[in-house]
Amino acid sequence: MHRTLFGQSMRLHLGEKMMLMNKRTLACLMALYSLNAAAAPDYSASISEKMDVRGTPTAVWSAIGEFCAIKEWLPPVGTCILDGKKPPTRTLVTKDGSAAFVEFQTARNDAKHFYSYRFLSSPLPIERYTATISVAAKSAGVSTVTWQGSYTPDKGKEHDAHSALLAIYDAGLNGIKEKLEAGAVAN
Repeated sequence: MHRTLFGQSMRLHLGEKMMLMNKRTLACLMALYSLNAAAAPDYSASISEKMDVRGTPTAVWSAIGEFCAIKEWLPPVGTCILDGKKPPTRTLVTKDGSAAFVEFQTARNDAKHFYSYRFLSSPLPIERYTATISVAAKSAGVSTVTWQGSYTPDKGKEHDAHSALLAIYDAGLNGIKEKLEAGAVAN
């Protein structure tokens, strides 16, 4: 490579060229890393809870799989309103009317017994919440219901976020078990 600096000719040797390229590459990588680090959440978490219930996957799914069936098995939910679109958005309002959750269904497969959704809004101290509810066979006449999610808790609210979701998941899974064991669904 030949350069002119203040009217004087300069030749860069191969080693100098490589050092110049490496410095530029390093500077670009550092700039990209700092942009990505600024955009990345500080902390991301996940939660997964399971419950074995009586019933075949098809029978269990018929009881819990409709997007608004959640009001039948999650005790704090008083109403569930679907927007009528495909894929649907549901609005869940607690029985006491003090809280509302707006959730968008992101995936659904009735043959494989699962749906996924994400929060559009919620009173919980979290962002970027996505979850999946699924049913799988465990043994003859017994299925496993799994509710798993991932989220970013608000800074300083990590424990509160996890505790709130754990309480919701536990109440929901226990509600499913109670509903099925009360004989609401045939095997």
